[in-house]
Amino acid sequence: MSDALQPAATRRTLLAGAGMAGAAGLLAACGTDEPAATPTGGAPGGGSSPGAAPPSGTVLGKTADIPLGSGKIFAEHSTVVTQPSANVFVGFSSICTHQSCPVSQIADGKIKCTCHFSEFNIADGAPVRPDQPAGRPLDERRIVVEGDEVRVA
Repeated sequence: MSDALQPAATRRTLLAGAGMAGAAGLLAACGTDEPAATPTGGAPGGGSSPGAAPPSGTVLGKTADIPLGSGKIFAEHSTVVTQPSANVFVGFSSICTHQSCPVSQIADGKIKCTCHFSEFNIADGAPVRPDQPAGRPLDERRIVVEGDEVRVA
């Protein structure tokens, strides 16, 4: 059979096919509850799991560093500490419950995951909107305040 009878692939058809394959993979990843690889390259279940609790007694930071009505992300310890009301400190895992991306912002009384735009309440870690990808609260992280330090309980 001659190659002359086969239509040649054009650059446009190759690019369109690659774009469709990429979009299908993106939609499949966002439509599943399976954990995805984290942006730092680690994969859940392999090696150290993302969001693993730091050892008891680990100093996370100073109370003065955690703003009232907001919080601070301690990425190196996979922990978020918030101060929803005066002298009340609450700890959560900094790993989003949707697809294991680390949360990256705290603003307007919300802990925000910018991977898929889930938002969590700073007081209880619950999802803020019912239409967001994360359907369950951030995992609780037990913390204690000793003097002016916040530690893992």
